[in-house]
Amino acid sequence: MATVILVRHGRTTANAAGLLAGRAVGVRLDQTGRDQAALTGDRIAAVPVVGVVSSPLERCRQTAQLILDRQAGTPHAPVDPDLTECDYGQWQGRTLTDLAAEDLWPAVQSQPSAVVFPGGESMAAMQARSVAAVRRHDAAFEAEYGPGAVWVAVSHGDIIKSILADALGMHLDLFQRINVGPASVSIVRYGASRPSVYATNTDAGDLSWLSKRLDSGDAPVGGGAGQTAP
Repeated sequence: MATVILVRHGRTTANAAGLLAGRAVGVRLDQTGRDQAALTGDRIAAVPVVGVVSSPLERCRQTAQLILDRQAGTPHAPVDPDLTECDYGQWQGRTLTDLAAEDLWPAVQSQPSAVVFPGGESMAAMQARSVAAVRRHDAAFEAEYGPGAVWVAVSHGDIIKSILADALGMHLDLFQRINVGPASVSIVRYGASRPSVYATNTDAGDLSWLSKRLDSGDAPVGGGAGQTAP
């Protein structure tokens, strides 16, 4: 199968203010977030990606554009609503400090599979749609460009954490153990027998090794020799 680079959007004005932005319109990257996304675009520029698929929310589209601007080619750049932020319902727009006092907060931390946000989406439904979207795009890019294809999905923190939890074979109730920072890069390859997670939550480092086709066979006992740049 192809290889997906999962990118969270850069820092936003809401992130800096400690607000849960959710699906609110007009939430844009702040200067720090633009710098973060530009650096991520520079890292990915070493890899000729075949597509950059984005959540429809503005902060993700801004991040995606900064990645596209640094590509030598012209990758496909669709927007997919299934990669959008969780619908936090009545929690949207409130401060994280305020939300931490809610009765639902402990369940969000320890049993997210049982959480349905008031007036919003369940976390289980969030994971189901986002994982399905990534696997669908991955199969489509592999079918069109071959098993060496690399593509980018630009989305949100909880979305990417839930995709990584699925790839790692973790129950959703454990996904809060995963951290995904602004503009971070995580890498997953969906092999024939199981997904392989090559990186999580990175904000620095050479990615040129992704230009080589990754091995989709058995995992090397002892860890193997690692990846080398082309």
